[in-house]
Order: sequence, then C-alpha cells, then structure tokens
Amino acid sequence: MAELKTLRSERWLGRDDFRTFNHRSRVMQMGYDKKDWEGKPVIAILNNWSDYNPCHMHFKHRVEEVKRGVLQAGGFPLEIQTVSLGENLIKPSALLYRNMLAMEVEEMIRAYPADGVVLMGGCDKTTPAMLLGATSANLPSIFLPAGPMLRGNWGGKTLGSGSDAFKYWDDKRAGIISNDEWDAIVGGIARSHGTCMTMGTASTMTAIAEALGMTLPGASSIPAVDASHQRMATNVGRRIVEMVAEDLRPSRIQTRDAFLNAITVAMAMGCSTNAIIHVIAQARRAGHDIGLNDFDRISREIPVIANVRPSGTSQYLMEDFYYAGGLPALMKRLGAYLRTDVLTVTGKSIGENIADARVFNDDVIRPLSNPVYAEGSLAVLRGNLAPDGCVIKPSAMSEKFLVHQGPAIVFDDYPSLKAMLEDEHADITADHVIVLRNAGPKGGPGMPEWGMIPISQRLLKQGVRDMLRISDARMSGTSYGACVLHVSPEAFVGGNLALVKTGDLIAVDVPNRRIEVRVSDEELARRRATWEPPKPRFGRGYGWMFSEHILQADEGCDMDFLQTSFGETAGEPDIF
Repeated sequence: MAELKTLRSERWLGRDDFRTFNHRSRVMQMGYDKKDWEGKPVIAILNNWSDYNPCHMHFKHRVEEVKRGVLQAGGFPLEIQTVSLGENLIKPSALLYRNMLAMEVEEMIRAYPADGVVLMGGCDKTTPAMLLGATSANLPSIFLPAGPMLRGNWGGKTLGSGSDAFKYWDDKRAGIISNDEWDAIVGGIARSHGTCMTMGTASTMTAIAEALGMTLPGASSIPAVDASHQRMATNVGRRIVEMVAEDLRPSRIQTRDAFLNAITVAMAMGCSTNAIIHVIAQARRAGHDIGLNDFDRISREIPVIANVRPSGTSQYLMEDFYYAGGLPALMKRLGAYLRTDVLTVTGKSIGENIADARVFNDDVIRPLSNPVYAEGSLAVLRGNLAPDGCVIKPSAMSEKFLVHQGPAIVFDDYPSLKAMLEDEHADITADHVIVLRNAGPKGGPGMPEWGMIPISQRLLKQGVRDMLRISDARMSGTSYGACVLHVSPEAFVGGNLALVKTGDLIAVDVPNRRIEVRVSDEELARRRATWEPPKPRFGRGYGWMFSEHILQADEGCDMDFLQTSFGETAGEPDIF
C-alpha cells in the first residue's frame, strides 16, 4: 500500500490545520472513524445509476460489491452519483450530454479527496464520457462495464435489442404482424437489466475500453445478471487500491498503440459507427492525433470475426459471445495485428492478459480464414458531399448499395421526412437516395440517432427493406442498412450537404471510398451564395455552451476547450 505522504487525499484529511479539522469532522459526521481512512487510499466510486437508466439498474448492488473489494484491499471507498445518460429515454440526444458528464467526472475527481477512481458505466455515452473525464483528470482509474442484458424472446424466437425492434417495426408498418404480436415483442425484447445485447454502441464502447486496457480482462462482455459480473465488481475494487500504490494512471495505459489496438478490435467486433466519434475524442484527450484515416486504414486490414448482430446473419448475441470466450479470445485470435506489449490496468501487458484465452465456439468468434465480413466493420467515405469525411457500415447493409447512384430526395428536418415516410402515395422508389440534413452536432441538436431512416410505407409494402440514406446524424449501433452518416461538415454550419437539392444525382462507391453529388463546383458556389444559416438551437445554458464550442464529427464532437491542445495545463493547485 502507498505511504500516507504519497496520497493525494492527505491534503484533505492528513494535515494538522483548521481546514483539515473541517474535512475530518464532516467525514465523521457520516459515521466514519479516523481508522477508516488513516493511511489508506481514498477510492472515489463514480456510479452512473438512476431510475431513468434501465441499463444500470443493478449498479445499486454492484457499488456495494466494489466497496467490498476496496475494503478487502485496505482502501476507503466513497461513492459519487453522476449524471446518468439513459440512452433510450433522454431527448434530444444522449450525445448532447456526453461532454457534460465528461466535465462532471473530471471536475468531481479534481474536487474531492480521491487517490483512485472506479468508473461505473456502460450505456452508450456513459463509457466514453466517464473515460474522457478520467483521461483528463489522470488519477489511477479503472472502468467497470455494466454488461449486456439477457437475450430477448418472442414466440420462441431470439430477439436482439434495437436490431429486431427496427425489423419488426417495419413488419408492423407493412401489415405483416398484428398489434398484439407487436405488444408481445415490446415486452420480450428487453428482459433484464444491462445494456443492449447486440453489438450496439454500448458493447462496442465497453469492448474498446477493454482493448485500451482500462478494464479487467474479459470484463466488457460479462452479462449483467451473471454471478461473474458480481465477482468482477469486487475484483475491480481490489485492483484499484493496488493501482494507487503503483501510481498506474490512464496516461501510462492510453498510448497511441493502445488506441490503435482499440480500433483494430472494434473493426473485428463489427462495431457501432459511433465508435469513431468517441475514440477520436478520447484519443485526443490523451494527446494522440487519432483520426478518420486511422479507422479506414485499419478497416481495410481487419476482417469482422465476431458473428454478433447486427453484422452477419446469425442469431448470436453478446451472451453467446461471452460464453464463446469473450474479448480475450477474440484478441488472441487477432494475434499479430495487435501491439501486445501495451500496459493495462492489471499492471500486465495485453499479451500477458490474453495468453491463456481460448475460443469455445468457432462460429461465434470466427477464425481469420472464415470471417463474417472480409473487411472491418466501417468505411470512411470522402468527396464533395463530405469533404471532411462520413461513415458507412458495410458489414450490416445490402451489398447492392456498395456502389450506387440515384436521385436525391431531400429533407431539412425530421417531421417533414416522417410525413413522407408514412405517405403510401409518396413519389419514391428504391433507387432514390434519401437525404436528411440539419441533424448534426449543432443542427440536431446533439447529433441524434436519426440516421437509420425508416423505409417508406409505400416501399415496405413492395417488399423493400434497404435503400441508400445519407445524413449528418448518427444511428444506433444496433441499426443496420445502407446508411451514410456523420457527413462533415454538417449542413447546419454550411457543409455541402446544405446545398443538395431534390433530384440531384448522388453517387456512393464504398470500395473506392467516394461519395459525390453530381453537381459542378460552379453550381455549388452559386447555391452557397444564396444559402442562409439556420437560427441557433439554443440561447442560454448548457445547450448554448455546447453549440458555441462543439467540434464536428470528424473531430470527435468534443468541446474545443476540453482538448489538450486548448490553453496550457497549470497542474493541480494546492488550494488548501
């Protein structure tokens, strides 16, 4: 254990002055004795629980198991409740508040007596938000993933959250299933606490946290209700006390090689498109210039080998992935593609952590010789429609749209798009390219998950289930289809997407990574001369601050003033 003089918490609790008297008296007011903290590292447990967040409902219990581990290892645990971003209920977008949670995490770590930090999260934006804050604060930190929920069930069929919701919603709109059947699906698709059990953003980001070295080995895919999850929580509590003694901080773990490992693993997992935004933001917080080119380069090298929805056509979900060996087994199979000497929260290297990993089901975690998809999960496209890039997920779309050209049908807002989608007489064909704009970081606001635009009522009844759709929005990691997302710069700030007109031909060529609107530069310039920016979305509060300082999707949607390149770091002042 660390000596008292090396502990940051001593500045609050270990001195002989009036301020320390006040701090100690207030800790004793909570029923603690000085024996609880003297000579012990104080461990802040940042718990992302709330009644609004079904993914984290078990955190009320897990926090006690973390505390047990801390106490067993000789630490003093104190819990801090954070802003909780429950993806499905929060409006207009959880991404709008990701940076607010990241700021809270960073400031709470700085503000309170803490020598080490346990980060409890998992629902989509909570993982990157908490890691962003901990990266900037740079105290010894370990992440505890919430874990996926149990697989869904309806009428003997396995249901995957998100993916099957979209599928059966289309069937309901097409008249294939009844209202009663739909109600049964609603009640059967989410059967326990935990995050989405498909390879959505939640499982993507917890896998990335593990690949980065910020979780215990295998922690990212343990089902939330499995007893192994409880044991993992206690092990997290024990390990953070040891990390304090070793002064093992995120800055030692989150190297550029660690982020390249994370991208490699994400591509092999069939990751969510949201991974690009979060990884770029976190890497730049850690001082590494990771960008879209890194994702695209690695995507061309790494096949998808995790046979988990929405990639592939199987029935497999995260529960199956865990019992097939989980992330350590997948990383072992990736072998030479990883930089195995990088450090992790265990104090050991990635290579040491996965040395004994085994694959127990070759159909769930495929060999490199038999991938689900020959390239990685995502592809980055560029062209006059997206000069700074956009993203598509080829592993979860119809192959016929990998190269496609068609006339645009353009919408400036979601309500007008929705009206067309529900119009059975709408003038639209499967060859059209639907364009939704003003749904990006500033325009959404907060870049909502509107990018998986539903198929129109008319086309659904013709049997159409996929078509090309383009937007500056995001889509859920559980989504699928030929959806071009994150168009940068966004239309709201004058990106070329703002200049497209209905009838313009749009061409997408995924193999060659191109996206173009077939309009001359001269014509685009004429249109730009008459373009007027929309009115700001916010006039006050956090929304105003977000709009004033948010970066574009290709830069990670971080706040400009939160990046390491902004201003100078003066260190932590001794204000006591």
